[in-house]
Amino acid sequence: MQDSGSILAVRHPPALVPPLRKAYIPLMAHVHHSHSGADLADVARTTMEKSGEQWTPMRAAIFDALASFDRPASAYDIAEKVSQNQQRRVAANSVYRILDLFVGANLARRVESENAYVANDHPDCLHDCIFLICDNCGQAMHIDDDSLSGGVREVARKAGFSQARPVIEVRGRCGECEDN
Repeated sequence: MQDSGSILAVRHPPALVPPLRKAYIPLMAHVHHSHSGADLADVARTTMEKSGEQWTPMRAAIFDALASFDRPASAYDIAEKVSQNQQRRVAANSVYRILDLFVGANLARRVESENAYVANDHPDCLHDCIFLICDNCGQAMHIDDDSLSGGVREVARKAGFSQARPVIEVRGRCGECEDN
């Protein structure tokens, strides 16, 4: 994943980032530190342990599988990959439970419209995000933008909702697919 300080690209071709940087620069109060590879796995483990949860071999295997996908992955995709790696069947319902735990701990983000997940490369920083999903290639990127989601939260609060969790997904064609 790449980090421009305010726009985060979630496992996608680098060609997607420049057009978005020019077109949309959200207001952020800080710069994210993106993690990858073994560093991301270490941060994920540390985050889980700080929340009082254990980092079991199965959780590690599921996180590694999730982080290895280049686009949002379903629990079935992850179960299949872990099953192949461990040479034993891993049930999707077990993967779902762990993915729910990961989402709650900010280790993963759920792409609601796809019923799929992406690893969060900055789990030490909590923001709502906007997913941009390409209908052609399936790539997804997220933009952290608390000003937009904060407005959605405020509207929900005024309507009587408490602890609203905005889910904002934009479907279309990414810059790479549009150019081809």
